Amino acid sequence: MLLLWLIAGAALVGGWSAWARARRLARKLDALNQSYWELRYDFTRLRSQVARLDPGEPEEPPPPPAPSPTVAFVPLASIKKGHGSGT
Repeated sequence: MLLLWLIAGAALVGGWSAWARARRLARKLDALNQSYWELRYDFTRLRSQVARLDPGEPEEPPPPPAPSPTVAFVPLASIKKGHGSGT
C-alpha cells in the first residue's frame, strides 16, 4: 500500500514539474514571438526611411519582359481531317 502512495506522489511531482516547465517555455515563446514582430516592424520602418532618403533607386527590380509568343493563331478549319497536313 505504501508503494502505491509513493508511486502516486512521484507521479504528482513529475506532473507538476512538467507543467511548470511547459509554462516557462510558453512564456519564452511569447517573448520570442513579441521580439520577432518588433523586429519586423523596425525593419519595415527603416526600409521606408531609406526609400525616402534615396527615391531614385526602385525598391524592387522591374519584372523581365514577357517572351514573345512562338505559336501563332491556328484556325480550327486547318486542323480538320483532310485539310492542310494531308492526313
